[in-house]
Amino acid sequence: MNIVAVTSCISGVAYTYMAAELLEQQCQQKGMNISIETQGAFSSGVSLTDEEIHNADVVVIITDTEIKGMQRFADCRQIKTDITGFLRNQIPVLQAIEKILETPPNTVKTV
Repeated sequence: MNIVAVTSCISGVAYTYMAAELLEQQCQQKGMNISIETQGAFSSGVSLTDEEIHNADVVVIITDTEIKGMQRFADCRQIKTDITGFLRNQIPVLQAIEKILETPPNTVKTV
């Protein structure tokens, strides 16, 4: 399974990178391929490529703020959650990743 994600918090510092690291660890443990874009206070960290987005089975948006470039994911299955909730408990997001594959490509699920 190929996953792309964007993490971003209000200050764009600690929580952004903590969420990215946690999601990456959880996905790797489950054998999922993941690429993560971090959007910080001053600029984006690593940006997702068009190819990564096109090949993604699921897009995970973990944010407490509006992300830049959201239109890139219009035709993708999306899971959206707030960053604080994700840092406290990743299980609902991981369960949603597995379940959303049964839905049409432009499905958006908020966890």
